Amino acid sequence: MSASSTTTIWIINLVVLAAVLEADLGHRKITRFRLIRPLVIAAVIAAFWISGVATSGLGIAAAALMRVYTAGDGRPYSYAWIPYALLWMAVVGARLWFDYAAHHTFPVQLGTWMDANQLTKSALIDAFIFLALAMLLTRTGSLAVRSRALHGTPPGMLAAGGRGATRPTDGVPERLTRD
Repeated sequence: MSASSTTTIWIINLVVLAAVLEADLGHRKITRFRLIRPLVIAAVIAAFWISGVATSGLGIAAAALMRVYTAGDGRPYSYAWIPYALLWMAVVGARLWFDYAAHHTFPVQLGTWMDANQLTKSALIDAFIFLALAMLLTRTGSLAVRSRALHGTPPGMLAAGGRGATRPTDGVPERLTRD
């Protein structure tokens, strides 16, 4: 892979990581903007960097680490903290490590494998971009579906993330505690 492809992979992965952590860490109200922003990010990335997708379960794992609940105001909120951030950083870090190692640790082995499987460099780059976008969009879809499922449930009766702990009804989210 070329230096420009490495830069592309790093930029995309770090933009996705920064956007997700900024949007999700702590108690956050689930708004249309919060659900639309990742779609815009994904569309911009796809439009500029994916040259034709070649042919994520980690997005589901990340979504499972985020609690969705309603507060006293009846609006959906989410809560994510250290485990959520660590999972995102580990996944992005693994992708970036692979990109680094492809250039410095195992370039011959990777090149041989790609030749044997008739894969091009652009297909590998597209796969990395696709994985970043798939995780982002899975997180967004899960957040939308889970917040929509809360609609119509009285706020005082809701369980946080389905774990049995009810959220406060005074409208001020408290720190999430373990059940």
